[in-house]
Amino acid sequence: MDTGFILYEYIGLERGNMNQAVLNAKQEMVSEISSKIKESQSTVVVEYRGLSVAEVTELRRALRAEDVDFKVYKNTMAQRAVDELGFAELKESLKGPNAMAFSKDATAPARILSKFAKNHKALVLKSGIVEGKEVDLDTLKELANLPNRDGMLSMLLSCLQSPVRSFACVVKAVADAKEANGGEVAVAPEATEEAAPETAAAE
Repeated sequence: MDTGFILYEYIGLERGNMNQAVLNAKQEMVSEISSKIKESQSTVVVEYRGLSVAEVTELRRALRAEDVDFKVYKNTMAQRAVDELGFAELKESLKGPNAMAFSKDATAPARILSKFAKNHKALVLKSGIVEGKEVDLDTLKELANLPNRDGMLSMLLSCLQSPVRSFACVVKAVADAKEANGGEVAVAPEATEEAAPETAAAE
């Protein structure tokens, strides 16, 4: 048997196996990116050209502190992933030395990246996906001004507590008035007259 032919067949087989392994690895990478996007409330694309290793490390640390995952992928893989998910417009941002930030917090990536970019001009926010919708740079800037989840909950509670406190004061005042008047609340004539237009308006 011709040893040259056998060697040729062997090399061809090995190349075929290598090509299949490369294709499998690429598909796994695309699947990983797709999964991260689908599992995240916010995905932001940034260009990091010009950042030093120390600066990238500092940025990763700041993002990790708020559970934001920061990854660098080949643009072709990222483009394929966003295309398969129906975010074709995002492909335009996936050119050059890019990184992607993923988070289950809708505002964290934009807020942290924008803050870092103020002192590190080499970091450029480009576009992203927030709550299943593609967003541009202007929207990312607006999101960057919002507080984190804890801050938003604190603001919400503050807003809720104010009317609750007012209502509690009114209830107490009514109870005190009923007690002082033998179980009935005395209504001042002025209050009745003032309330009349409101009642008429409601009718």
